[in-house]
Amino acid sequence: MRRILVDHARKVQSLKRGGDWKQRQLSDECTFHLNRDEDIVALDDLLNQLARLDPRQAKIVELRFFGGLTMLEIASELGVGLRTIEQDWSMARAWIRRELKKETSQENIDQQT
Repeated sequence: MRRILVDHARKVQSLKRGGDWKQRQLSDECTFHLNRDEDIVALDDLLNQLARLDPRQAKIVELRFFGGLTMLEIASELGVGLRTIEQDWSMARAWIRRELKKETSQENIDQQT
């Protein structure tokens, strides 16, 4: 499902189709609206980075957003305790927020120069 949504979002956002879009900062609560193509692409990019750092956290975010699973379902799917999933989820959200703030700060610096 993730690949299908990301491929569709990239296709819609391509320059050939009038893309020329800018990545927007997602809300501080890390809420992604998967009906907006730019949010799907942003989430995919962040998930790819997170997967290099912590594959389990990336999988949890993927199952949560693209799979629509609850924490209990994710724990069952991954064969890990619910508390571990909740801790990983919390860490992943914090990491995503930090990365988004970095991008926003860099955009502000770029605009000032």
